[in-house]
Formats: sequence, C-alpha cells, structure tokens
Amino acid sequence: MKTSFNKFLYVGFVVMGFVQLLTNHALTEAATQFGIALAFDPFDQSQPWKERPTWQKAVLVIHLAFVVGLFGYEVGSSDLAQGFKDGWNGK
Repeated sequence: MKTSFNKFLYVGFVVMGFVQLLTNHALTEAATQFGIALAFDPFDQSQPWKERPTWQKAVLVIHLAFVVGLFGYEVGSSDLAQGFKDGWNGK
C-alpha cells in the first residue's frame, strides 16, 4: 500500500478509537480500533526498523503500549478477574 493512504487509515482508526473511548466508554472497542491502526504503519514501510528515526520508533512503541494497557485494564476490571479470583479461592 502507498504510505499516504496508510496515513489516512491510521488516523481514521485512531480517531475511531478515541470516539469509542470518549463517547461510548467502550474500552475493548477502543483498544481494538487502536490496535488495527497499528497495522497501517503511517511511516515509510520500506525503511527497515533499525534505520528508522528514534521518534518514529517511540511513537509506534508508545501506541502499542497504550493498546496493551487498554486491554489489560479492561480485563483486570471486568467480571473475568472476579471469576478468576473466585475460582482460585475455591468458591
């Protein structure tokens, strides 16, 4: 894909993620949108990872950490965590 088209897709999914996060308060949906955005690398994809500028690497790694954090928060604060605790304690 062309890099310029990827930029539009990346920004679109990020915007949709923020819409889900801020208006619907749907953490899982927001994390999904942010995660899909990472598939559309907005930077030059022909450039190997080791040759990319540090700021580009930082943007992508921080974005990934944000997605993992959203998923982790959602799993940790859901009923799944309480079910795990109940099962662990033999209830």
